[in-house]
Amino acid sequence: MTPVEVARYAESLPLVKRKGTSTRPAWYVHDRLVVRLDDPNTVVIRVPLSRRESLLETYPDSFGVPPSMEAHHKVEAYLDRADPSAVRAAIDLAWEMQRR
Repeated sequence: MTPVEVARYAESLPLVKRKGTSTRPAWYVHDRLVVRLDDPNTVVIRVPLSRRESLLETYPDSFGVPPSMEAHHKVEAYLDRADPSAVRAAIDLAWEMQRR
């Protein structure tokens, strides 16, 4: 999956707005983070803690949680090796959580 594909998918969801910068774009619902590009191969996705472990177990090559994110509702997705359907599913979880 590419950053352009992430952008297209995020922007296809209702209420999602792009913010951030040209080098670190981010997509929000009601000013709450859904997904943010950290570098050309990594996005940060805000997901419910209750679903995070399942994503990590099901797609260990797609997602990770660095120590700085352990206490937060976030995962990193590694675009150069991530399953595109897994990234879209995580973005969907974030969108659901943030649109409430």
